[in-house]
Amino acid sequence: MSAYLTALRPLLARPVLALAAGGLLLAAPAFAQTTITKSETVASGKTVRIAIVPNLKKDCSAGPMPEFKVSGAPKNGALITKVGKQKTPASYRCPNKDTAVQGLFYQPKVGYTGADEVTFEIKNSDGQVQTQNIKITVEAASAKKDGDAKKNSSDL
Repeated sequence: MSAYLTALRPLLARPVLALAAGGLLLAAPAFAQTTITKSETVASGKTVRIAIVPNLKKDCSAGPMPEFKVSGAPKNGALITKVGKQKTPASYRCPNKDTAVQGLFYQPKVGYTGADEVTFEIKNSDGQVQTQNIKITVEAASAKKDGDAKKNSSDL
């Protein structure tokens, strides 16, 4: 019987080693994805753009449209996505380039004021994914200055 156990010992050791190695892999640090947290303020009854992403790759050539994936929907409002064309700002890595863009907008429930929050992932044209957490303050409606009209509209 002891010769039988001696012959089985190497076979029994392999699964134990495999489990130990697997445990080490699980204990290794995960490459965490960066989450960007931002704040936005919107007047009750208005819409605010919370993200806009062009379809440009790192080399400034056109790629596929960016994708939004909502992982934490707002509790007191709705999200709206829009596609359009826009010229990139002069400070952008591909300055003053006409390109297709995907925009994400937040619209609070009618009459709601208070805090809200949304978390989403953006997959850009190069396939990179970034998570954004937007903390939104919905204020009572008031007269806004003309300079705020573009940001708080549903236009791209």
